[in-house]
Amino acid sequence: MQNTIIRHSAVAAAIALALAATPAMSETAARSGNPIFDRATDLVEENFYAQEKLPAFRDAVAVMIANVPDVGAGDPAVLGDAIDFVLASLDVSHTGRFAPEELAYYELVDVFRYGLRERIRQIFPPDGDVTYAGIGIASVADGDRVFITDVYDGGPADRAGLLVGDEILSVDDEPFAEIGSFRNKAGRSAAVSIRRTADGAPFDISVPVEKLSPADTFVSAIAESAEVIEHDGYEIGYLRLWAYTERQVEGVIEEALTGPLAEAEGLVLDLRSRWGGAPGDAADTFVGGSPEMTMVFRDDKIDLVHARWRKPIVGIIDEGTRSGMEILAYALKENGVTLIGAPTAADVLAGRAFWLPDGSLLEIAVADVFVDGARLEDVGVQPDIAVPFDFRHAAGADPQRDAAIEELSRHLATGFPGPRTP
Repeated sequence: MQNTIIRHSAVAAAIALALAATPAMSETAARSGNPIFDRATDLVEENFYAQEKLPAFRDAVAVMIANVPDVGAGDPAVLGDAIDFVLASLDVSHTGRFAPEELAYYELVDVFRYGLRERIRQIFPPDGDVTYAGIGIASVADGDRVFITDVYDGGPADRAGLLVGDEILSVDDEPFAEIGSFRNKAGRSAAVSIRRTADGAPFDISVPVEKLSPADTFVSAIAESAEVIEHDGYEIGYLRLWAYTERQVEGVIEEALTGPLAEAEGLVLDLRSRWGGAPGDAADTFVGGSPEMTMVFRDDKIDLVHARWRKPIVGIIDEGTRSGMEILAYALKENGVTLIGAPTAADVLAGRAFWLPDGSLLEIAVADVFVDGARLEDVGVQPDIAVPFDFRHAAGADPQRDAAIEELSRHLATGFPGPRTP
């Protein structure tokens, strides 16, 4: 969320002017006359956690208003980039604007839905249930090309055979848009044209479009990711924590550990997530010393209260491991769990979301976060074994997962190292 893409020449020109401008040193942000822009700046002034960064923010606002008149006029083509620019002056995570054309908008509205309830029924009538028509993927633009970064386990795209790294060329013969390509198509199928390898020929995959709830999608994807892999004579469990933003996630993890993964000899825990959200004690399930507890009732019904994994673990991290998931990664590493992959996002602040007048979402960092007395923001967690992964045209390959499975097999063969579980 720290990287801002500037698409319009007027905004780019304002940035150049900002570099040479004399600091305004104003006490409050200037007013543009545009209710959306001004509401965004007001919310930052009222809620942003680091007051020492506000003078630079005010300067950016003043330069933008002075040099891009279309901001005040409310030109939609300029407004979004103008807000992005002034927010980027804060140079922190958990701070950005998200519009209904973006997948992240729906996922974050659902993450923050309890704090947004005053308008959520109006924006998602009639009951405030956050849904969108989609196929269960996330993507990123690389220049004028678009690649699939995530395929949610068990979702429509996963069932249809789309893979991470597939280059999306079109959907139903139209240019791809994260939300627009599937809007009003729930219950039908979309023809997704892809290129799987760099020199491969394009081909189409028919993918069912479904009405998706972000929260349900993540919870289901975690459960669907659980599998046991046979490798070097060992039964290796695998579980991917797509997000830890829902209360049900702990139960889903425990059900996986005591169900399909119960007989596995070790666990690969994949923390390459979409969003964070993990509670501060999330690592206790994997490396904590508290006992496992079940309750057996008179009808022999068993209620699992706490499940604890007591076998070897290897974790996978990358730049998608962010926020609360980074704290989980840090705790695992502190307890002797080997981490494979790439450095985490270094995005460890507390964020809060607010509605803007046009229905877009503004996330603002409202608190700093310290873990064992140190900041992970701008620092992150480093892997013990670095494994780069260029997902573009990966064609189903996943070197980080492969390396984690190999490392866990080595742990099982040698008996060392393992998590420092009491």
